[in-house]
Amino acid sequence: MKLLRYGPAGQEKPGLMDNDGNIRCLAQHVDDIDGSAISDEALATLRRLDTNYLPLVDEDVRLGACAGNVGKFLCIGLNYSDHAAESGMPVPSEPEVFTKATSSICGPDDDIIQPRNSEKLDWEVELAIVIGKHASYVSEEEAGNHIAGYCVCNDVSERLFQLEKGSQWDKGKGCDTFGPIGPWLVTRDEVKDPQNLGMWLEVNGHRYQDGNTKTMIFGPAVIVSYLSQFMSLQPGDVISSGTPPGVGLGQKPPVYLAVGDNIKLGIDGLGTQSQTVVALDK
Repeated sequence: MKLLRYGPAGQEKPGLMDNDGNIRCLAQHVDDIDGSAISDEALATLRRLDTNYLPLVDEDVRLGACAGNVGKFLCIGLNYSDHAAESGMPVPSEPEVFTKATSSICGPDDDIIQPRNSEKLDWEVELAIVIGKHASYVSEEEAGNHIAGYCVCNDVSERLFQLEKGSQWDKGKGCDTFGPIGPWLVTRDEVKDPQNLGMWLEVNGHRYQDGNTKTMIFGPAVIVSYLSQFMSLQPGDVISSGTPPGVGLGQKPPVYLAVGDNIKLGIDGLGTQSQTVVALDK
């Protein structure tokens, strides 16, 4: 299934994309697309619905973040060896973990707001993992059963904040609108091999990123197992798993986003996003 959330920001309703590409309303069956709706049992109930009888939704409706009420928004850095090389950093021996503030989460096509004092605004197309079942000290063999599905994430970053204001990356990762996720949460049964998905990103029509999840250093099962050794993962938590090469920081010379720039990105089978950079309202 392709689950989604639609409607004005802060008032999103649950829905799904049917086999004909129509948005269907799920509000009579679940309150939201969140941790309570994406357990194996809850998803099995949704699969039994006849989508032909679900109310149709206007195709031009705004799509919100595909997961609501996210408890933790975790990220894995330098998870593609060629991206580590372009960043001038060693390939990590263990997953490099940081967080994005959940307040950074927004819809896949919402504007990206350039924060105050921003000088080095950057992009990162990433495969995000959505947890469907509580995970604590799970093995790599068990980890896949704790994943509800996957989605596209743009791990928007302010490199000045991230790399030039102390040792903590989080400051450059959690600004408002820095976490577009969606358009859909695609359940794991429809993602046959999450480590063989083409992924790409363009700025103003120029393709900067053109990679594949098969070059990840740590795959989804390893990431979920690893994180569960340090914290429990809860249904609805989102983990963004790293980016291939081609970020603005890695260009020679570096290229950064400016107000008015348009970003388009996507991952095979998981949909596409489109964002425009706008100035922060004074």
